[in-house]
Amino acid sequence: MRRSASPQSLLIYGLSVPIIALNVWLLSVLFRYFQHPITILSIAAILAFLLNYPVKFLEKARITRTQAVIIVLIITLALLGILCVTLVPMVIEQTIQLLNKIPDWLASSQDNLGKLQVVARQRRINIDFSLVTNQINANIQNLVQQIASSAVGFAGTLLSGLLNLVLVVVLAFYMLLYGDHVWYGLINLLPSNIGIPFNKSLQLNFQNFFLSQLLLGLFMELVLTPIFLFLRVPFALLFAIVIGLSELIPFVGATLGISLVTILVLLQNWWLAFPVATVAIVLQQIKDNLLAPKLLGNFIGLNPIWIFVSILMGFEIAGLLGTLVAVPIAGTIKGTFDAIKSSKHNEYVSNFTVTYESKSGENDK
Repeated sequence: MRRSASPQSLLIYGLSVPIIALNVWLLSVLFRYFQHPITILSIAAILAFLLNYPVKFLEKARITRTQAVIIVLIITLALLGILCVTLVPMVIEQTIQLLNKIPDWLASSQDNLGKLQVVARQRRINIDFSLVTNQINANIQNLVQQIASSAVGFAGTLLSGLLNLVLVVVLAFYMLLYGDHVWYGLINLLPSNIGIPFNKSLQLNFQNFFLSQLLLGLFMELVLTPIFLFLRVPFALLFAIVIGLSELIPFVGATLGISLVTILVLLQNWWLAFPVATVAIVLQQIKDNLLAPKLLGNFIGLNPIWIFVSILMGFEIAGLLGTLVAVPIAGTIKGTFDAIKSSKHNEYVSNFTVTYESKSGENDK
């Protein structure tokens, strides 16, 4: 026979909902107030998480941590420099061309809708596209104004982006060198039954999640680029990069990226949009069903509904940055609570890897 909930438990559950809502609102306000420094620190921390893999690999070759960090950063900066010289100018050029072409594509789509309405009237089909054409006209005017205003502030935006990049690299360098001391100092403030599983869960979820998402996004970019070039898709490189970058947003990112690219191609060529969407969806299925399970593992104990809720809450609190970190944060919280409940600190289940085995005798330098 099922026992009814006590008044005390009902009171706790009833008060927890407004408290959680108040905390979410407070986090949103704090992020908007300190948006720039929080964004810089978050990106630098994610970069340090990712670069910690090659740093540890070099440490196994009896290289000091300082030397390993310097070597990894030099290689990273060299790769970024190569991308800035080769890939970035092409992407910027194609982006500018795309922005200039979109008004013409919208006008062409408007003409196609007008022709479609004439055919429908000839066949006595009562369809009115006037609302759609009026909306397209309004979008054309707004888009032209946005392009003009964006072109004026492009130089300032580029300079600000370069300064932010320098800040991110410098912060990542110091985080790789001295981040452990600061981090473990904060962890030691927590009780051991909370701090130890929280530390392990955070490292596993963030490192494995972002590394896997980057590899999956790179796969989509490398495979889609030659296919789009073969299909003679306009702005093939830019569209492939858009779909690849959208992979950083879990679950819904790829769908949003493919939909955006399909709509843009649809404005220019209706018949070309079908093979573009088909190829992208097929590759997405291959990625989700073959590659992602091997890289991400199983989302053990994390219900897909809560994953979408965490993404929505992350977007509400911190925008795009919130959507990127929402799932690993949710996985960290779930993994921490699971470890606390099971009271197993040396081996526990993570949401992005099947198991975690602590390595004895391994100390951070």
